[in-house]
Amino acid sequence: MPAGTMFAKFKSANVAASTSMQNVAEGNPITQYFEIGKPVACAGPELVWRIHDAYRKSDNKECSVFIFEKKIAEKLHKPRRKETITELLKSSVKTLERFRHPRILQIYHTVEESADTLAFAAEPIFASLSNVLAFHESKTYENANVAPTAAGGAPQTQTAPNAQQPQRPAHAKEYIFLDMELKYGFLQLTEALSYLHYSGHVIHRNVCPSSILITKRGIWKLAGMEYAERMNETDLNCSIPCPPWSNRVSKMAQPNLDFMAPETQATSKCSLLSDMFSLGMVICAVFNNGRPLIQAGNSTSNYAKQMETLDENVQKLMPRLPIALQEAASRLASRDSTIRPTAQLLHLIKYFNDPAIAALKFLDVVNMKDTQQKSQFYKTTLIEAMPLIPRKLWWQNIWPMLKSEINNGEVLAAVLQPVMLFVQEATHSEYDALMSATMKVVYNTPKSIQASVTILENLHLIIEKTKPEDVTTDIMPMLFFSFDGSTIQVQSAAVVAVANVFDSIDELSIRRMVLPKVKMVFEKNITDPKIVQNVLMCIERTMDRMEKAQVMEEVLPLLANIRIPDPDIIMRTVRIYHKLFVDKSYGLSVETMATNVLPLLIPHTVNPALNFEQYCYLLEVLQQMLEAIDRQQRNKLKLDNLSIASPERHRTLRHQFSTDNMNAPPFNIPNLRIDQRKTSSAEDMARKNSGGSGMLGGWWFGCSPSSPDSNFLRVGNVFPNRRLSDNTLMTPKIRIAPSCASSPGGTPGSGLPTRRHSSIGPQERRGSTINLSPPTGGSMPNTSSSVPFLLSSSMQSIRSRRTSTVLSSGPLGSGSGLLQQLGSGMYQLFSGRN
Repeated sequence: MPAGTMFAKFKSANVAASTSMQNVAEGNPITQYFEIGKPVACAGPELVWRIHDAYRKSDNKECSVFIFEKKIAEKLHKPRRKETITELLKSSVKTLERFRHPRILQIYHTVEESADTLAFAAEPIFASLSNVLAFHESKTYENANVAPTAAGGAPQTQTAPNAQQPQRPAHAKEYIFLDMELKYGFLQLTEALSYLHYSGHVIHRNVCPSSILITKRGIWKLAGMEYAERMNETDLNCSIPCPPWSNRVSKMAQPNLDFMAPETQATSKCSLLSDMFSLGMVICAVFNNGRPLIQAGNSTSNYAKQMETLDENVQKLMPRLPIALQEAASRLASRDSTIRPTAQLLHLIKYFNDPAIAALKFLDVVNMKDTQQKSQFYKTTLIEAMPLIPRKLWWQNIWPMLKSEINNGEVLAAVLQPVMLFVQEATHSEYDALMSATMKVVYNTPKSIQASVTILENLHLIIEKTKPEDVTTDIMPMLFFSFDGSTIQVQSAAVVAVANVFDSIDELSIRRMVLPKVKMVFEKNITDPKIVQNVLMCIERTMDRMEKAQVMEEVLPLLANIRIPDPDIIMRTVRIYHKLFVDKSYGLSVETMATNVLPLLIPHTVNPALNFEQYCYLLEVLQQMLEAIDRQQRNKLKLDNLSIASPERHRTLRHQFSTDNMNAPPFNIPNLRIDQRKTSSAEDMARKNSGGSGMLGGWWFGCSPSSPDSNFLRVGNVFPNRRLSDNTLMTPKIRIAPSCASSPGGTPGSGLPTRRHSSIGPQERRGSTINLSPPTGGSMPNTSSSVPFLLSSSMQSIRSRRTSTVLSSGPLGSGSGLLQQLGSGMYQLFSGRN
């Protein structure tokens, strides 16, 4: 929030108080340059400076105005003391102006004087250390229910507060120091004294809580240069004369006796080590609940008495101090100046060796560094140190410095790194009160490429803390505008941002703004793996909020154009396809899977870049898709086959089944011809005995010796009950022409299946050597094929028709049919028996 706005609110809520404050400084020229607010603290000798919140009119820069009312010094009742105090305070401000150091109070406007006041402007002040320790001291007294006591002395009477001392401000009433605050504060005082001693050649002479100011950033600044003594460079290791504390001089015109070095009071001499004693007493007071170890009450006699027991009281206090600080503090508070460490040595002790302290030190002087040093600090050093720094110092010390760098475009990208950490860790109330206004400035100002990328990559963190109305008016326009950038980095970051904040984007914007812009980025950078990966991530997260038809029309073609074999890209593509497959509302058909999806995914099964888990996932998705295709196609084909007649459907497959599993109707074998078979040895013997032409031979076989079938018919006559399979003779060859389409069991073009003899049981099967051939001289080709086992009824049908077949077939004899020869043989057989 701008300082002017902050103080404008203050003035509108506290008109009466503001008017009163203006009346205090009325007539002082400083009111022409600064708008003065309420008093917040007090400092200086006897706390005579009242510190007011203020801001500079020319640029609304926040600051503090110190005002001294001269009427306070009028109560001293001695001539010229008013003028003495006024001149002392004026010279103090002039001295501060000469020292430009981060640990010395920075003056914004020189001292201005009017008839009633002195006033000057400085950096924003939170409180003086005296204000804060006063709370701790009063708190201790309240808890103990006793009056404060001097160290080693009797209870002291509490003096009424000075009329000129304002009430402690509310924010200082309950100010609790953190350990790191104290460590850093002591280090800052050490550095301030080191600068004064060795660069300014000055002895401060009044290092005490009223001369130490705490800025609103929590930085401890040394002020109160009223009693500074200059020394020559050659006298740095020597003592110089200085006046001791005296009751004859107003206490406003003298250093604080409770923190004065003993050699100053005893020998009227001081040195650089005198300031180190005062610093040691400040450290002891901080750990002693705000009470100094010496509480002289502006009495030199009390001071001398308490100084005798100082070493003992210091040793009693040591257990309250951090171990690493105990030795240094005990030596600083020693009455022997020779054992006190110098400022140059003190800041080297282990107590101050802390990476968090080092980061805070650099931050205090960051404005003195060049752009490269700043950027390196913000991006690396500060980010690493922030987890070690308490959150109180985040907002008090670090955030004000970061906010001041927001308008510096050269380092904005680096500054945004720790700023995003603030956004992530801030509560909603902290973000709204402290960061919201600054972030709006960032959204609406031109930014470097890296700054834009940083904002976009962390946009989800910002939106989480931002009010919904601000998201719509400030953040979304910036996001959509980023897609139109000319740099790949910004476009890629915008795609990532959409994927991270899609819950905050309305569906209409996703359909009309996001998807077209994401596709545009993809098409421009189709070969960039990072861009493609980000586009896929964006689509995967936002597709649930797109229209289903839009996904099928625009996302599927986009996926088909991906040609990068990167495992992460493949896996993300597979996940999108699987999502489309599982969610039936998208309407991914099996035709689309078979023609558009599987051809893209199957080649990746042999991608050597995939690990085992990725390969298994890919195979699982492919199997699910194939199973879906299989189910649908099987069901479709079954329904189609039901419309075809059953006999016609199975005719071509009948040869695959045995006759044991089907009922074959009787059938005729057309054009059957039985060739002459070879005779056995027994038949040959009988032929020899009969001479081949005698009556016995003719009678025995029941036919003429010249008949080509005489041997076969004689055996059949002599053994009427003998089956063909019982012969050991070679069976005749039967040739048959290809069956007509109407013949049951016919297999055109492939011959007959293997035949089973009727005498063989269902479990005993053997192939027959019978050859079926068309008649010689016929027009049909000769075929020889195995015949399936036939049922007994089929075989009997063949036997019953064999005679008629022979009679109707080609020439078997010379003039007499087979039936006539068979009848003649049977007649002779029965005649002989009779």
